[in-house]
Amino acid sequence: MRWNLDPAHTSVEFAVRHMMIATVKGTLNLKEGYVEADEAGRPLKVEARLDARSIHTGVADRDNHLRSPDFLDAENHPEIVFQSASITPLGEGRYRVEGTLTIRGVTQPVAFEVETHGPAKDPWGNERMAAHFEGKLNRKDFGLTWNMALETGGFLVSDEVRFSVDTQAVRAKEAVAG
Repeated sequence: MRWNLDPAHTSVEFAVRHMMIATVKGTLNLKEGYVEADEAGRPLKVEARLDARSIHTGVADRDNHLRSPDFLDAENHPEIVFQSASITPLGEGRYRVEGTLTIRGVTQPVAFEVETHGPAKDPWGNERMAAHFEGKLNRKDFGLTWNMALETGGFLVSDEVRFSVDTQAVRAKEAVAG
């Protein structure tokens, strides 16, 4: 069965250290995605596409710089894509998800633990599931190498990017055979 990720009920947040002393946070928008599950509702495959142009930190100049070729190069690489390769049940609605993440045309393996909840019916009769996961990655692994040395030592932007995702998926309506 197929579950479509709901962009209106998905939050993709990230955080990086700035000047080694502060944290800058931002968001990205889900463009589209889905989960394929077995009849018991266990996920078998996941794919998600984020809109790289949607990056938002609350500062227009910084957001434009993050969209530029120095970072995401969103004009040439408008999507950030995750595709699962394996999903292992861990019990109690938790799964280890391994797959690939593509940022700026560079694909790297990633793995994280996902916590799921549901299913539940919404007020309009749709069946929904929810998931939460968080992790971290090294931006340099994806070719995001721009930085600036600080007079006091260290660099302007940390290599480590922490992220947190909360999402809901809506069960797709079954096609009626004619």
